[in-house]
Amino acid sequence: MAKDQQTVKTRAVLRRHVVFVGLMGAGKSAIGRRVATRIGARFRDSDTEIEKAAGMSIADIFAVHGEADFRAGERRVIARLLGEPPMILATGGGAYMNDDTRALLSERATTIWMRAELDVLVRRCAKRNHRPLLRTGDPRATLAGLIETRHPVYRHADIVVESRDEPYEIAMDAIVGALRDRGDLVP
Repeated sequence: MAKDQQTVKTRAVLRRHVVFVGLMGAGKSAIGRRVATRIGARFRDSDTEIEKAAGMSIADIFAVHGEADFRAGERRVIARLLGEPPMILATGGGAYMNDDTRALLSERATTIWMRAELDVLVRRCAKRNHRPLLRTGDPRATLAGLIETRHPVYRHADIVVESRDEPYEIAMDAIVGALRDRGDLVP
């Protein structure tokens, strides 16, 4: 019984959505899921929700319908999720690049950019080959190009957290502390 009471005491309340943005492999889902568990919040992954809505994998959506249709569906799914009570949401790497989505996130959420160096991203992405944008001859060059075009936009996020090859707790502590400092997370 004491453990249950302790769990209740450690739960916090999100005042608004917390949305993770950044490149593929930066740790948005891995860290987001762990932060949600730590504070007792709901976690959703926009890519998983897109797959559910479409009834197919993201790779298949890209192959059958193309990136433009995928991005339109991504915008609709994120808007729907932001209409629900506050949660932790991990988004796909390109979601924040859309002006309308970025404006909606700015209005309804606190955004966290999980920033990772190229070598870290290459190592992490090499472990899984399900990412349509990396099905090129040179995934490292693709990721470098994405860094060049997306990092200037990701800089608009409310919080920036370095994603390194270190224990998850380091990034989690930084995120929870930043959310508390902003008043987005209350005991």
